[in-house]
Amino acid sequence: MSEPIPYRRLSGFYFFYFALLGAIVPYWPLYLKSLEFDARTIGMLMAIVQGSRIIAPNIWGWAADRTGRRIEIVRFGSGMTALVFLAIFWQDSAVGIAWVMLAFSFFWNAVLPQFEVVTLRHLGAQRARYSLLRLWGSVGFVLTVVVLGWALDAIGVDWLPWIMLGLMLLIWCNSLLVSAPALSARASGGGEGFLRTLRSPQVMAFYGIVFLVQFGHGPYYTFYSLLLESLGYSRGEIGLLWALGVIAEILVFAVMHRLMSRFGIRSLMLISLWLCVLRWLLIAWVPDWLPLMLLAQVLHAATFGCLHVLGISLVQHYFSEQAQGQGQALFSSLGFGAGGAAGALAAGLLWDTQGSVAAFVAAAAASAVAIVLAIIWIRPEKLQQNER
Repeated sequence: MSEPIPYRRLSGFYFFYFALLGAIVPYWPLYLKSLEFDARTIGMLMAIVQGSRIIAPNIWGWAADRTGRRIEIVRFGSGMTALVFLAIFWQDSAVGIAWVMLAFSFFWNAVLPQFEVVTLRHLGAQRARYSLLRLWGSVGFVLTVVVLGWALDAIGVDWLPWIMLGLMLLIWCNSLLVSAPALSARASGGGEGFLRTLRSPQVMAFYGIVFLVQFGHGPYYTFYSLLLESLGYSRGEIGLLWALGVIAEILVFAVMHRLMSRFGIRSLMLISLWLCVLRWLLIAWVPDWLPLMLLAQVLHAATFGCLHVLGISLVQHYFSEQAQGQGQALFSSLGFGAGGAAGALAAGLLWDTQGSVAAFVAAAAASAVAIVLAIIWIRPEKLQQNER
């Protein structure tokens, strides 16, 4: 008899993890700006969080696949995130803040890919319900951006590090409540199988798309709040716009299992990538027109929500059970890591030299290249999961 699925504990972890992301993405650039850093410095500092995902998830993913101690790694990474972040209260220089951001993000970015595998192992045959669990992360994000937007207008952005520390401690506490899922006899080793699958052209194209999609999100995650603030939006209004995007994401998570069964992965991916191009061009050309900004935020359902679930599904489809930790880690490191860092760095350089329009047009161009790769290569039915 299988063990009951711990829905509340799994959902709680996603809730607090993405609540922390909801504090970092919209408001950490504002905190850095309050320290009188310029756009290039802010872009470089934000790129550190993304860049640490290039290496950290792969190190921890390899360790988790080799040892099978996945939930212990999640707990250790969560605890160390809070511990090393304490040093932020003694830093006010760009170099000092950079070291703290590198240290805490090295552990923080190791956590989510392995928790995704833990969640999918707990779900077992009910993996289609993943999006219904993951949507609670979006709920945590949207509540944080709304509440913090108004709160920081009232109490000041100086309180942000304390709020982030509290959320880090809640992530760690929740990780202690999640038990290790049952481990099948096949779910150990597998390094050779991982590399063999990775060499497939379709899998390489998939990871190329992952990189390009997150490159396109680089200007958005790093400078969207600053762009809106420069156009006269209040922090409360900025928070509501971020919240609208994540509400749209929550709604698509709730129906994603139905959309996938009706339209299939390939069609949904192509539609979502075309909507990426539309979204970034709207932000590039008409950021001061509120109705179109509302539309751009609603498109977050496709550009992040839909593409994220499709990516998780393809990792599960492409890689055998014993290699899924490394497959999921690479999904995070190439996308949110290398792609996000490259996008943030490129946006910082373009912002100072060419302005906001060039940064978001570059994001749209990256999405257009991803469309070409998807049209040629993404045909999941032609590459079955390797069960060796």
